[in-house]
Amino acid sequence: MTSLIIFYLASCVVLGGGLAVVLSRNIVYAAFGLIASLSGVAGIFILSFAPFLALVQILIYGGAIVIVIIFALMLTKLEDFRTLSDHKHWPIALVTSLITLGIIISTAFYRPANLTSRSGLDLSKLADELFSKWAVPFEMASLVLLIALMGGVIMVRKIDSRDDK
Repeated sequence: MTSLIIFYLASCVVLGGGLAVVLSRNIVYAAFGLIASLSGVAGIFILSFAPFLALVQILIYGGAIVIVIIFALMLTKLEDFRTLSDHKHWPIALVTSLITLGIIISTAFYRPANLTSRSGLDLSKLADELFSKWAVPFEMASLVLLIALMGGVIMVRKIDSRDDK
């Protein structure tokens, strides 16, 4: 019973954070809403006996991705945002979103829940697999993200130096 209450609370955090991302006019508040939403997803992973996925959710998505978004915001000129206006294709996006929501809700109601016993994954086997076979691709992905961040900084510096002349 308590896990059901925690699930509902985590779901409210996910939905509230998602709404904050979509409805916020301030991009920094949207980033904070994204952190809240991703933290709620990590809570759902913990309830699903997936502690590794919860840790990855917090560290990589909640930490690294949101920090990259905030760095990108800090490196962007404020004048670039002043010319933005509302998108004219929002009715198409609304219809597409409602169709997707209908498909998700109909799938949830027409597919029976799996009520078998739940069990966790042996983390030592996962760690052995991850750090023996997948260590190099994992490090290459982090190197690509680091190079992309450095490239963004270099591009902004070049643009700023050209504006000063």
